[in-house]
Amino acid sequence: MINEQELRELLRDLESDRVERTASLKDRDKDRDKCGEAICAFANDMPANSRPGYLVIGVHNDGTIAGAEITDGLLQQLSNYADSGQIVPLPSMTVQKVPLTEGNVAVVEVNPSDMPPVRYRGRVWIRRGPRRAIANEQEERILTERRIHHARTFDLRCCRGCGRSELVLDLFQLTYRNAAVAPEIVEENNRDLLLQMASLGFWCPAEQCATNAGALLFAQDPRNWIPGAAIQYVRYAGDALDTDVLDERRFGGDLITMLREVDSFLKTVFPSQPESVSPLQEENRAPYPILAIRELLMNAVMHRDYESNAPIRFYWFRDRIEIQNPGGLYGAVTAETFPDQNDYRNPKIAEAMKTLGYVNTFGRGIARAQRSLRDNGNPPAEFDISQSTFFLAAIRRATP
Repeated sequence: MINEQELRELLRDLESDRVERTASLKDRDKDRDKCGEAICAFANDMPANSRPGYLVIGVHNDGTIAGAEITDGLLQQLSNYADSGQIVPLPSMTVQKVPLTEGNVAVVEVNPSDMPPVRYRGRVWIRRGPRRAIANEQEERILTERRIHHARTFDLRCCRGCGRSELVLDLFQLTYRNAAVAPEIVEENNRDLLLQMASLGFWCPAEQCATNAGALLFAQDPRNWIPGAAIQYVRYAGDALDTDVLDERRFGGDLITMLREVDSFLKTVFPSQPESVSPLQEENRAPYPILAIRELLMNAVMHRDYESNAPIRFYWFRDRIEIQNPGGLYGAVTAETFPDQNDYRNPKIAEAMKTLGYVNTFGRGIARAQRSLRDNGNPPAEFDISQSTFFLAAIRRATP
């Protein structure tokens, strides 16, 4: 976190590319975009400072303190940019109120992303000296090369062997790109489709192959390289694995098609049907709320370990539903911090699922599922987080 002396030095330097000042936030829509663009630009770190950038609210353009009121609501509003899904990949940022002699200011500290280019509402914002601007093609290319150089997570590594001929480029061009990139940017973009995929983290120009995320989303059959990329559904007659199987199927193929098919399947199998609560009252309650099942299943797709050959297991027993994905808790998430702490084993997959509309906001899936279960009369979901090799969520049937 920045201290008072460092903050004052930045505020005095009117030519710095590491600070943006605004006196107050009054116009809701305009100011929302101003803040989002500034956070995006600092995360991209075009000048390669390798140091945080700062959005400071309560300061005039000349560096003098404006005396704005810094409320808890304002700080919460600023904090919400971290997981709203408007800025992807997720920015690493902190928000604090800094008391100064002349008045309080709010400071948003944004760390450079190791997965650029970062986009706000489909546009890549960068710093050019003391101002922000939309990146041109060459600047996007530079940011893309940085990401490939710093790639750490599995989904951003090269999937060697998955070349152009293995991809269904229409999936990218007609489905994903239009959702991920602002329309005017698409119209102006004359680059080859593979270079456009590279700018979004799905293609490695140096290796001439897709990234693992690109293979998962756009390959004809991702399981040629990622064997566990599937969901195995089984419905059992009883309460254990040794009971009769009533129905089973396997969802596979590219992730876009798989998610679409799973969504349709859930709506067919788990319709919300009225259930008699008393002789005189009927309530719109189902044994299992579809929203809770969907949230936990999408969580499994997002957070699973794709280096495991095991599929996601979606098992429906007589008294419960179990969703198990390979890979236990990851990164900053521990038994002590679950489910309040968020971290992402597959940040590019998480970003893609948000872009495609399968995730509304980041880090809220379990809370949304629990609320849906409570509203439907189900017990809270139970989680087995004791193993490093898998994560298990169980939903118990609602009792009349």
